[in-house]
Order: sequence, then structure tokens, then C-alpha cells
Amino acid sequence: MNKLVFISLLILLSIILTGCNLFDSKHNLPIEMVAFNSLTNEEKDLIPVSPKDSIVKKVAVNDDIESLIDNDYDKDHVYSVTFNNTETDSSGKLVVFVNLDKKIVVGKGITSK
Repeated sequence: MNKLVFISLLILLSIILTGCNLFDSKHNLPIEMVAFNSLTNEEKDLIPVSPKDSIVKKVAVNDDIESLIDNDYDKDHVYSVTFNNTETDSSGKLVVFVNLDKKIVVGKGITSK
């Protein structure tokens, strides 16, 4: 009888933990996927291969970057995710800026050629 109660409690506990999103895998998304998920369908269509085909850099926020990111962002650095092969004849590559915790997109834009 004790075995049945113990197993029932384990099953109930696992259901509760799963329901509370304690096993949420979204927190472990790569920074490239965080950036990709913020794009519109038109912007996603510019990426010919994979979101993993990108360059991730931690950069200082300068005047050029500051004009592309959220006004409320007050940190000195930000991650830039530059998607390769997204340039066109008239514009540069698609860049998405992600905050330092690698979870929230704070801006995006196109690099100059």
C-alpha cells in the first residue's frame, strides 16, 4: 500500500511541476533563436539557410546602435546577432540586438553597406 501511495505522489508531483513550467526549456534557447523568433515573416524570408548562420558579438552601445534599440535600454553593451546572406542590392545585413541576459530583443535594423 505504501508503494502505491508513494508512486501516486511522485506522479502527482511531476504533473504539478510540469504544469508550473519549472521544466521550461525556453530559458535555454540559443541567442540566435531568440533573435530569429523576434523577426517578422518577411524578415525571416531573407534568411536563406538557417538562423544558426549568423554572427553573435557583444558590442558597446554607440550612437549608431542607440538609434536602433529601445530607448529604455540603459546598459553599455548589447549582443548583436547579424544574419549572414541577408543583404540585398540596396541594403546591408539584418541585425538583431539582444540584451545581456540573452532573452529579450531590444532592437533590430539593417547594417549599412
